[in-house]
Amino acid sequence: MSGQFTMNIAWFLLLMVFFNGFASHGATTNISTRPQFVNVGAMLALNSIVGKVAKVAIQAAVEDVNSDPSVLSGTKMIVTTQNSNYSGFLGIIEALRFMEKDTVAIIGPQNAVTAHAVSHIANELHTPLLSFAVTDPTLSSLQFPYFVRTTQNDLFQMAAVADMVEYYGWREVIAIYVDDDLGRNGIAALGDLLAEKRSKISYKAPLVLDPTRNNITDVLIKVSLTESRIIVLHVYPGWGPEVLSVANYLGMMGTGFVWIATHWLSSYIDSTMPLPMSTLDNMQGVLTLRMYTPDTEQKRKFVSRWSNLTGGNQIGLNAFGLYAYDSVWLLAHALDAFFDQGGNISFSNDSRLTQMPRGDLNLEYLSIFDGGSLLLRNIFGVNMTGTTGSFKYTPDRDLIRPAYEIINVIGTGVRRIGYWSNHSGLSVKPPETFYTSPPNHSSSNQSLYSVIWPGETAQQPRGWVFPNNGRHLKIAVPNRASFREFASYTRSNDMFTGYCIDVFTAALNLLPYAVPFKFFPVGDGKRNPRSTDLVHTIQTGEYDAVVGDIAITTNRTRMADFTQPYIESGLVVVAPVKTTLNSNPWAFLRPFNKMMWAVTAAFFLIVGTVVWILEHRLNDEFRGPPRRQLVTILWFSFSTWFFAHRENTVSTLGRLVLIIWLFVVLIINSSYTASLTSILTVQKLSSSIKGIETLLESKDPIGYQQGSFAKYYLVEELHIDSSRLVPLVMPEDYVRALKAGPHKEGGVAAVIDERAYMELFLSSRCDFSIVGQEFTKTGWGFAFPRDSPLSVDLSTALLKLSDNGDLQRIHDKWLLRSPCTSPGAKLEVDRLELRSFSALFIICGGACLVALIIYFSMMCHQFTKRYTDSLSSSGSSTSRRLQTFLTFVDEKEEVQSRSKRRSMEKMSNRSAGEDDSSNSSKRRHIDQYSCASRSFEDSNNA
Repeated sequence: MSGQFTMNIAWFLLLMVFFNGFASHGATTNISTRPQFVNVGAMLALNSIVGKVAKVAIQAAVEDVNSDPSVLSGTKMIVTTQNSNYSGFLGIIEALRFMEKDTVAIIGPQNAVTAHAVSHIANELHTPLLSFAVTDPTLSSLQFPYFVRTTQNDLFQMAAVADMVEYYGWREVIAIYVDDDLGRNGIAALGDLLAEKRSKISYKAPLVLDPTRNNITDVLIKVSLTESRIIVLHVYPGWGPEVLSVANYLGMMGTGFVWIATHWLSSYIDSTMPLPMSTLDNMQGVLTLRMYTPDTEQKRKFVSRWSNLTGGNQIGLNAFGLYAYDSVWLLAHALDAFFDQGGNISFSNDSRLTQMPRGDLNLEYLSIFDGGSLLLRNIFGVNMTGTTGSFKYTPDRDLIRPAYEIINVIGTGVRRIGYWSNHSGLSVKPPETFYTSPPNHSSSNQSLYSVIWPGETAQQPRGWVFPNNGRHLKIAVPNRASFREFASYTRSNDMFTGYCIDVFTAALNLLPYAVPFKFFPVGDGKRNPRSTDLVHTIQTGEYDAVVGDIAITTNRTRMADFTQPYIESGLVVVAPVKTTLNSNPWAFLRPFNKMMWAVTAAFFLIVGTVVWILEHRLNDEFRGPPRRQLVTILWFSFSTWFFAHRENTVSTLGRLVLIIWLFVVLIINSSYTASLTSILTVQKLSSSIKGIETLLESKDPIGYQQGSFAKYYLVEELHIDSSRLVPLVMPEDYVRALKAGPHKEGGVAAVIDERAYMELFLSSRCDFSIVGQEFTKTGWGFAFPRDSPLSVDLSTALLKLSDNGDLQRIHDKWLLRSPCTSPGAKLEVDRLELRSFSALFIICGGACLVALIIYFSMMCHQFTKRYTDSLSSSGSSTSRRLQTFLTFVDEKEEVQSRSKRRSMEKMSNRSAGEDDSSNSSKRRHIDQYSCASRSFEDSNNA
């Protein structure tokens, strides 16, 4: 019985243990028992400026968190600080020590080298790393998911630098950087961002970690011998000022230099103010970036406490200190959410570590944080407002709204010249003013205040100089065989002359700096070198530039950059021409084009009709049978061409219209006579070839200048068989081939070459002429390597030469020749077009319209006054009224006057004392006059 009872008790205890275990692992997973404390590690470089500030900020944040009952609900945060001192090896050792103490998270590390090393441990043991100072952009969330950057990514800082370079119009920069993960990866990001803006890093100057003054001097001497003067300095605050000191000693802080320091310099200045004057002297004119933190209430309170927190030590608060403070609060909020979601502080052994042979390393003490992934999700889910402003993560695990202040070191302090934000780019207004509007990075929206550059100058540096290493620019010049007026080389005295050479040297003289160069002839002087091959030598690095008659074509722009064209030139067709006179039997029609003839004829008829309408009621010469009236209109209209019309105009409106029309006819007549005289008497050059279209339709051979791009264009673009093309070198070869013609050996139907050459060729050869239109539009320019700043400056100088007239004077000196004065000189007489006389026709048409409106207004008024009562009383229809109106308009003015007088006589008072006998005699006289008038009209109608 006793044994049975004991057995039951054992089974009961076993079931209790089982159910307790089941409950602890199943039913109560959402119930968390908050621990009394959590262990957090902090990895700092305590000897550095950032480390000293961060230590104070972290301690203050831990005190604030532990004293705030609304966070962690009584759980205390214990932070243990270790000094890694920028060492990856020490960082690994310290991280392993933290893992032995059941650490749930590590604040840090402080530098990129340590972060790369420790992140592998964090990935294995599921311990989040919250780094407030590592800005290395390669610490991505994909490779290192447990690395949490609680500061700004260097990718945004380099974007700000790239925008500044673009804003000031620079194309090349020099990068001086610390040769570790921070420096290499940051500068690599800068190079990618500059490439998007067609800029580049022309020279990279790495520095060893903790360099000596001699190391820095050696690097800066090499930098001073380069071309670019835009220097980006990406190092650590501890020894960055030493680089500026050496630069000042070497004269690299003077006029012409631009120094852009990343946020290390602003951190150094903020933490060591006031700076000694000797240190400030080394920084004058430097631009630097400072991570922008808005002026929140939390920030103001923390800044006001800072002096008390430091215990009177002369160390200022920088942006990294603010991010270190917020990192502690970020972890506190994440832990609070972690506990609310049922998270427990528990650790388990790493199976891979237990399988390793035992040794003296005690790896069995390292354990995996079971709730690491849940805590990590809560960290990235925190949305709070800290001393740095709104603290929240994007889907890419970067802090939202990255922004920087742009600082200019000047005098005894610094001056803010603007801001940069990922939302709006460069601006003089704080970034938060743009967050309510859509992102806008347009160039017109970018702005910064003026800068005092190194050398205490407000004038923006050009950004580059010629290398101070004694090397001259090697400039290739084509040693031409023909058309040496453009570029030629005399071997006896080693002289280069010609139009292109003079233009180049004149443009160089306008530059505000000296350009050391030396010309090198390319070619044997017997054959023209191919211009494309010359440009290719720039791409291969054999020459630094090409000066000569180089046409700017598409394939050449892929090899080099060209200046502004200094002469326009395109392909034209030159063919033999012969002198003829215009013997066309229809040549008399050529002075006017078809539209001009049609409008002129129409206006003859319109004016004749208008004059007939205005004269019909008053003038007997415009009355009679319809056929006679039509003949009168036609005769009157066309006789005005010769001012021979016999009909007189008696109405005022008719005379007004006729005067205006005769003036128009006078102008047209004079123009026609002058143009016809020119057409019939001036000699004309004619050719069977009308342009490139004629050559495309035929199979005749075509000549081109050997070495020019004409062959490539004809074959590749116009698809002309290369067997039809005949290379020619000298102008004499042109003459011989053109005179021989297409049907003889070596002859051609036409020559295709650039206009600049052909105008010089034709200036003294009048048997040939340009036929058709220029079928390409190109120009000549000087070629330089891609993105060369000299091409931009020379383009500006060429525009100045054009504006002041020097370019034309150089042209006249080399290319102006006596014009061809033979009888065969071409003089093209253009036909007269309607637009040349449009104003006259508009005035004449307007006069006709106004006259008709006035005339019909008068007719309507008279008709209404005479017939309104009679038509109203009889109730006439509309057609009857219209018929009556037309009859009224057709009446002669005198009949209307007689009827009007008769009506007045009937209405007069016969008892007014008038003599009846006198009235009778007057009526007989009127009747006789009416009969005579009626007889005259009947005879005319007959």
